[in-house]
Amino acid sequence: MKNENTTQASRTAQIINTTHNPQSAWAKGVRAYALELLESYEPNEVTKQGLLNGAAGWSEYSYGGNAHIFDQDIAESLCTPSGLKAKRGGDLQPNSRTTWLDLQARALGQACNMILDAAKLA
Repeated sequence: MKNENTTQASRTAQIINTTHNPQSAWAKGVRAYALELLESYEPNEVTKQGLLNGAAGWSEYSYGGNAHIFDQDIAESLCTPSGLKAKRGGDLQPNSRTTWLDLQARALGQACNMILDAAKLA
């Protein structure tokens, strides 16, 4: 039975906390992004449009400064310690075709999917 005093966002966060036990640095980062998205979520019903907060997509959300804005912060969120060292703490781009903001946008998209799946159970 749903507790009427809690929002769908808080129930969704509880579900993510209890059902997602990430093992990889990437999965831990995606989970952290999911919980960050839900932290300041205002509307009662969780939707992709609401999570995007007015952005057209996750790339626009990421490049628009709605999440981490510094390469170092993004790298620390998504890399293993050895990967972080190899990329000099975010000074080097993830690869020749991808920026840290692009990588963050991909992680945010996966976080959104995690949230929407969990929201169906909330």
